[in-house]
Amino acid sequence: MPPNPDSVRSARFEVLVLPCLDAAYNLARWLARNDADAQDVVQEAMLRALRYFDSFHGNDVRVWLLAIVRNTYYTLRTKTPQSGLHESLDEDTHALVDEGPSPETLTLLAVDVGTLQLALERLPSPLREVLVLRELEECSYKEIAAITEQKIGTVMSRLARARERLKVELTCRPKEVRRHDL
Repeated sequence: MPPNPDSVRSARFEVLVLPCLDAAYNLARWLARNDADAQDVVQEAMLRALRYFDSFHGNDVRVWLLAIVRNTYYTLRTKTPQSGLHESLDEDTHALVDEGPSPETLTLLAVDVGTLQLALERLPSPLREVLVLRELEECSYKEIAAITEQKIGTVMSRLARARERLKVELTCRPKEVRRHDL
């Protein structure tokens, strides 16, 4: 008896798509700015990915899934009141864990990580998403262009502007916060 096509499809989906779940959540988290909305986005994106999995014929399932996550976020955002999309970042969820440094160093690192997270939060969504895709998800310019449906030149321009805005956000902090040695 031949294998059930649905079980073959489901097994292929699990093998190809599920390893990309962390990247999908990470992008959703930075776009949505809170865990609950990110979970909703990823859940809906995974349902869409499963529903349209037969249409995937590309080489990079991660890029395909991240594009679905991005599109799902923007689709849900238009249906959801904007107030729910601007909740503060839960620093406990994204804390830097390092067992080696002293408590003083950990305190300084926590200030730096928190400052970086807040600076990323203040970036406009199009700049934040290219920065997250490039620096946190390590996507190539070509992959980012495919995910965001933009030209590579637009991606490069947005990434340059995002880095410059992030630099300004990080250097406009009070002196006592930025001047410390680890």
